[in-house]
Amino acid sequence: MDKLILGMLLACALLATKEGRGQRSASTDIRDTLHQNGQTRTYRLHVPAGLLDSTKVLPLVIALHGGGGSGQQFATQSKWSEKADREGFMVVYPDGWQNPGVLGLRTWNAGGCCGQIASVQHTDDVGFIRKLIDKLVTQYRIDARRVYATGHSNGAMLCYRLACELSDKVAAIAPNAGTMQVQTPCNPERVMPILHIHSKQDQNVPYRGGVGTKGISGHWNPSVDSTLAVFANLAGCSAQKQSVQSTDSYVHYQWLACQKGADIQYYLTNDGGHSWPGGIQTRFASDMPSQAFVNNDLIWRFFKTRSLP
Repeated sequence: MDKLILGMLLACALLATKEGRGQRSASTDIRDTLHQNGQTRTYRLHVPAGLLDSTKVLPLVIALHGGGGSGQQFATQSKWSEKADREGFMVVYPDGWQNPGVLGLRTWNAGGCCGQIASVQHTDDVGFIRKLIDKLVTQYRIDARRVYATGHSNGAMLCYRLACELSDKVAAIAPNAGTMQVQTPCNPERVMPILHIHSKQDQNVPYRGGVGTKGISGHWNPSVDSTLAVFANLAGCSAQKQSVQSTDSYVHYQWLACQKGADIQYYLTNDGGHSWPGGIQTRFASDMPSQAFVNNDLIWRFFKTRSLP
């Protein structure tokens, strides 16, 4: 009997220790709202374990979902929260505005794309992101000079609009599988560093431009080269991109001789289609993610050495 009691006590002690460790190591996910132009906008903030009440000032990554997705869906697809936990930064997943209809798909107003409400009624997503940054910098210990934006598809398109209209708040962008849809001249206060990722197999947003043969939007997409050429020209970079690395899985391009701290890079993978490299396939029949590299590793390595002037 004594051995049985002792065994039970030891088991309880071990369980308590594991639970305590779990509590100490738990990260924090905060769901919140803000009001923008009469709309209630939603978002989810992920804070790594032990850093919510820390005195350390952290970088912030804004992760923008694709058309028809959501912040929660993109968190699963991209696995940005896991990367934030390993590297020690905050990541926020805003939600696009919900379109009318049975499906209620969420999209971003990236200029000429996408969605019924976002484009037709001119939802102010740039204003939303500006207000979101200001709110988070005020409420949490976030380094206002180290705020970055990345996104997939329609979220990537919004990244380019932020590069044109919010360069005073965002230090760098990393769009994936989406090109610029801005309908007015792009005239940023500064040309921010840009890392673009795309696949040769993308049939939703073809890297050479045109209307995608997959997906439901049916809009025209500029090519990746023409998109990046806008910023290369603004930054006084070389007229043509240069191949700086070529493997069986991808080619890495860069525009050289850029001025004013601009840095424009482009990774073109041979596999993956319209996906998030190294991420999760979150929808049935969607493209399998590229295995060329892990997007989050590539992007964070690009982001972490850059900040606002």
